[in-house]
Amino acid sequence: MNNHCFGCDFGSYNLKIYHREMDTCLKQHNMVAVVDRDEMLAYGDEAYAMYEKAPANIQVSSPMSYGNLASISNMQTFLKKFLESTTKGQLKGAEYFVALPTDMQERIFTTLIQDSPLKPRTVYLVDKPVAAGLGLGINVREAQGVLIVDIGAETTEISVLSLGGIVISRLIQTGGRSIDDAIQNAIRKEHNFCIGSKTAESIKKELASAVAPEEASMQVCGRNMVVGLPQMLEITASFVYDAIRDQLNVIMDAVKTILERTPPELGVDIIKNGIYLTGGSARIHRMDELLQEKTGIRVVVDEDPELSVARGLSHVIGEREYRQLAFVTKEQKYE
Repeated sequence: MNNHCFGCDFGSYNLKIYHREMDTCLKQHNMVAVVDRDEMLAYGDEAYAMYEKAPANIQVSSPMSYGNLASISNMQTFLKKFLESTTKGQLKGAEYFVALPTDMQERIFTTLIQDSPLKPRTVYLVDKPVAAGLGLGINVREAQGVLIVDIGAETTEISVLSLGGIVISRLIQTGGRSIDDAIQNAIRKEHNFCIGSKTAESIKKELASAVAPEEASMQVCGRNMVVGLPQMLEITASFVYDAIRDQLNVIMDAVKTILERTPPELGVDIIKNGIYLTGGSARIHRMDELLQEKTGIRVVVDEDPELSVARGLSHVIGEREYRQLAFVTKEQKYE
């Protein structure tokens, strides 16, 4: 197999790429900074550092939005520049294995890479929940029911797998950024205080808990909307818990809906094996406890949840027994 093989997980928050030759996962914030709407000034972590700080002529945004491509051209440029800066040798003729989210049309990601300056040899697709299962160390080809809850930045994907395929799946537009927005809105409503989305994310990482938390607090900087001046404000963990509870319940209700629709024999396997929790927002403190409380089923959390899909793609690329999990679109098949 071509050593220039890449496994791509196009997340709304981070772009994760596994490179076969380097045998490593590369990660950057999935964000670009564009000057005057046509020239890319920065990408990845450098662009994220400009977010909410750039002047009017610099647009900083993510090429991905709620699991879909918001800008194909920006994503193509970002991908090319990122790979050129982190890998050695010619990229032309490389093979790409792309994680395909639930409800995403197959041809979109294929077109993204095929029509880019990368000039790939072949673009393979792997169902994202299947890749996540492999990254969690599960043999997804076995005849057993596996429930994976992938809580990402803008979406949550809940899937039941068996025999290498998806039996039932649901994608909801609730994730880490919905939780950030809930924190921002609660602070604005309760304290007449405006904070940025980066500050809300910091609060989430520091204080957010899925079950009633122990008392803790932190100081944040924002704008007092009454006097119109920058000030400091103390936020408590219990305040954050109340702010995000509704968003977490949306995710819990979606998981219970999938469990209700799961065939009984697969349900038996899920009770035995547990629910697997992954995705960047799975890091919210005691999320596994809340999920176990709501479902009555043991929950297993990935130690490095952001990279589970990229690790799964590495298994598809490197292990012959999993290669049949990858497929191509009809357009490629008949070229």
